Amino acid sequence: MTIIVFGSINIDLVVTTPCLPVPGETLTGKDFLTTPGGKGANQAVALAKLGIPTHIVGRVGGDTFGVELIENLQSSGLKTANIFIDKNINSGIAIITVEDSGENQIIIIPGANGRVNDEDVERLSHLLPEATAILLQLEIPINTVVAAAKAARNANISVILDPAPAQTHFPDELYPLIDIITPNELEAEKLVGFPVNGEETAAKAAGILLQRGVKCAVIKLGAKGVYCANAEEAFFTPAFPVHAVDTVAAGDAFNSGLAAALFQKLPLRTAVVWGAAAGALATTKRGAQTSLPERVTFDNFLKEKGIL
Repeated sequence: MTIIVFGSINIDLVVTTPCLPVPGETLTGKDFLTTPGGKGANQAVALAKLGIPTHIVGRVGGDTFGVELIENLQSSGLKTANIFIDKNINSGIAIITVEDSGENQIIIIPGANGRVNDEDVERLSHLLPEATAILLQLEIPINTVVAAAKAARNANISVILDPAPAQTHFPDELYPLIDIITPNELEAEKLVGFPVNGEETAAKAAGILLQRGVKCAVIKLGAKGVYCANAEEAFFTPAFPVHAVDTVAAGDAFNSGLAAALFQKLPLRTAVVWGAAAGALATTKRGAQTSLPERVTFDNFLKEKGIL
């Protein structure tokens, strides 16, 4: 069996600065690096690093970045036969500014990711009989995300949606197709229309998402922890205290840790802890895919915390 990740594949252009710029301000950066990214690719690489058989479905452009991105995914152990090379457009690009505290600002240029369509859904549909879950995000066209979720639902495959980047206009028809939704505070606020900044407001937001048809809401509250609710239970999981240097891809690591645990048939509460652990570890290193923990590192971290 396998997990399918359907989503964006980017090249990240990352600059570090002492602080994030305000409008109209020019800053001198400290470091610059080019690294593979994209929420879809990040989640797929995170799963592969945790030892989970993973297919990635998406698009890259007909540029040198596209070749580099596919080679990197293959080197991570991913199955890339269902990545389409769109020769008429550039690969997706993310321009990322990271300040010393680890906070970041990101600008996305979709490129080939913006052309992901029903043809790509058709390609992933052939993989569904071997899959236990599909991971989705919102860096590809939303109508294509809905189509993929419908295909997965028809195949009785679990749908795990990371509603990022935050969306003001989220299609109502998508909610009932989602088994697990994993917004952070900002994304949850966009979905429910009020600030989500702690356990109490997360509980209120989760209740609304469940009413809209989602089976399970997992709301990521950063350093505060994680709130989770479904029809049977609701609970809060504290965050793991770590020295954060870069929060890029922490949310992607969380989703992959969660999915990895569920793939191994562990309980939901344990899966949320796995997600929190993977997310915490990802903040201790710079970069997107370079920050994602290997299985040995991940297991050692859980052992140190008395979880394994």
